This record gives sequence, structure tokens and C-alpha cells, in this order.
Amino acid sequence: MPTKNKPPRPDKRQAPLNARRNMKMAESAHAYVRGNTGKFYEWLDGIEGHTLPEGPAIWICGDCHTGNLGPVADADGRIAIQIRDLDQTVIGNPAHDIIRLGLSLATAARGSNLPGVTTARMMEALADGYERAFDDNASNAAKNVKPEAVRVVMKEAVRRTWQQLAVERIEDVEPTIPLGRRFWPLDKAERTEIHELFERREIANIATALRKNADEKRVDVIDAAYWVKGCSSLGRLRYAVLLDIDGGAVEGDDLCLIDIKEAVKAAAPRYTDQGPDKRMPRDNAERVLEGARHLTPALGERMRAARLTDKSVVIRELLPQDLKLTLEQFTEAEAMKAARFLALVVGKAHARQMDKHERRDWLSVLRKSRTKTFDAPSWLWTSIVELVSSHEAGYLEHCRRYALTPSA
Repeated sequence: MPTKNKPPRPDKRQAPLNARRNMKMAESAHAYVRGNTGKFYEWLDGIEGHTLPEGPAIWICGDCHTGNLGPVADADGRIAIQIRDLDQTVIGNPAHDIIRLGLSLATAARGSNLPGVTTARMMEALADGYERAFDDNASNAAKNVKPEAVRVVMKEAVRRTWQQLAVERIEDVEPTIPLGRRFWPLDKAERTEIHELFERREIANIATALRKNADEKRVDVIDAAYWVKGCSSLGRLRYAVLLDIDGGAVEGDDLCLIDIKEAVKAAAPRYTDQGPDKRMPRDNAERVLEGARHLTPALGERMRAARLTDKSVVIRELLPQDLKLTLEQFTEAEAMKAARFLALVVGKAHARQMDKHERRDWLSVLRKSRTKTFDAPSWLWTSIVELVSSHEAGYLEHCRRYALTPSA
């Protein structure tokens, strides 16, 4: 294990990355849910085949928790709350995204010490928000009610500058990436491959596409490092690359921060019969890119797929407006708003992939299985109860195994 703040050698990364991931997951039950996608998929594998409704075959997030939603800017600078992480995207059952989001919101509510009845009301709000995306008669006023946490992060995203991005992500506005706890050194082969990667015009244009009159031939790699980032993705290849766009004097507006992330096989369940006009690419980076194009087009146009160190990777520029939505503590009223609004965001991403008849039929399915006292599908509530129970037990066992060790 490397000493504190001293980066490990490239051939010694895996152990400290695994240890850091385990400690991040031990911070709270909500963090455990975000980091342990495998437990959610194990539950899906274990339930009976017809327990959940089978929605139309569309691209789904596959890992639709609150941390994977947030502000995303398009090529023209417009900002909206969207799905921002597509590692697990597949052509699958949209019901899986609803349940995963519901689990994330339920554990966030428990972390905020809200009573169980609030969680039940949140699931009603989630169902209502999601269904509104498919209902042409739903009022626009109700569709646009944003919780305070969303309004705050949107205001911050609008005001953000490149300098703020640099200070937050690389802790410096100088044109270098400082090595330390968050950034580790590369070996010679990694550095060489990264330089060669951005000599390719189709990759270099990821940095010039959002800048008028920029030339792919004048994109230069200033610095690069291994990036210790994320939670569930810790242990995969992850690089931060700093680019100079015009080849001249290096200033904030001329710089570009690139995120390179390894794309691995999705654990999310997929439909085997995807339809004649829907095919998932075999390459994992191409799969992530295609999913982004369908679910979050503004993000998809800013991404590229490539190979690096003989692994499939996704490349995207980080913009100052790209922020993670953090829901750690909220009131009962804010919990209702968050559930309804975020479900609507996911619903819109699903609905844009369906034709009129598919939207109508899926909405009809969603509105079934209600009771007189609970205005949400019974399969949704049963799923959340089972998942919260299993994840609470899993979280406590995780803490016993990893947070009590002397190294922790």
C-alpha cells in the first residue's frame, strides 16, 4: 500500500484503488447503493420472470441512481438535468431504471432521517413524475417544478468557468496536472499511447467541436495522469488529459480537460430480442456512445470511442457546467419534488425513443396494479422494500469487512 498522498507505481495501482472504493462505499448506505451496482443486478436475476412489467425495447441507463443525474451542457451552451453516466447502458427494460432510481431515492431519504411513510409518498411522486413524460395531457407547470437541490446546482452550472473546473478537478489553474492523492503517474507506454491517440483527427476534434475556428491539427497534449475518480468504476482505466487547443499561449480558454474512461461489459440485463432496427454494438465503448446518443444526445455528441492500452475506452471533454447532482440531506417536501422531477428526467429520456403507440401502451401498463390507498404500481413498491432491506444488510456487512480493518 502506498504511503499517504504518495502515488503508487503504475503496476501497483489495483490494491489501493480497491481499498479506496471499499472505503467510499462504507461512508453511508446511500454511497453503498451507488457503488454496488452488482447487488441490484443480483436481485434482478433472482426475481421471477413475470414479477416486473416488460416495457418496450429501448436504451436504458442501466445504473439509474441520483449520482448519475446532473447538469449537462450541449454544444450551444444550453444546460439541462440529464442522465450523465452511461457505463451500464443497454437496450433493456425501462422498468429497471425506475426501480434503480427509486432505490437510490429511498436510501437518500433514510440518510435524511425521514420516516418510512415519506419513502412511500416518494414512490408515488416518482411514479407520477415518470408517467407525465408519456402523458401528452400532463400540465407543463407540474413538469417543471424543480427541487431546491436542482435549482442550486443549475445556478452553479450556469455561472461556472473553466478556471473553476480546473481548480475543482485538477486543483490548479496552471497547465499541468499535479500528482498526489487524486492523480497518479503514467508509465512510458501509457503516455506515448495518449499522445498518439490525440494525433488522430477524429479524436482531436472532440476538443475543437465546441470551439469556433479551432483546428484539429493544432491540438497538443500538455499533460496526462491516471485519474482516481468515481466509486463503482474505481479499478478500471481512468485518465485525465490536458490539451492545448490553438498551440499558442496557454490560457484558460485555450485549455481542454479530457476524461478517458475504460468501458467494460455491462452487467445490466438486456433484451435478447432487441428488434430489427435496434442493435447493441459489440464494442463496449461504442455501446456506451450509442446509449448516450439515445438517452442524452447533448452528451453523446461530446463523446468518442477508441482503444487505449488494448482496452476499449470512452473519451469526452469535461465542461464547467457538468456537475453531479448531490442529494444527501433533504426535507420531506424536497424529497417529493426530487422524486417527481428526477423521474420525469428519466421518463423523457425513455419517451423520446418510443413512437406514439409505444408511449401510450407503456403508460397504460404503468397505471395498472394500483390500490385505493397507494398511488404507485405494486411491483414498484414491492421491489423497493426488498431492495432497501437487502442493501441495508449488505451495507452493514460491507462496513464490518472493510471499515474495521487496521489499514482503513
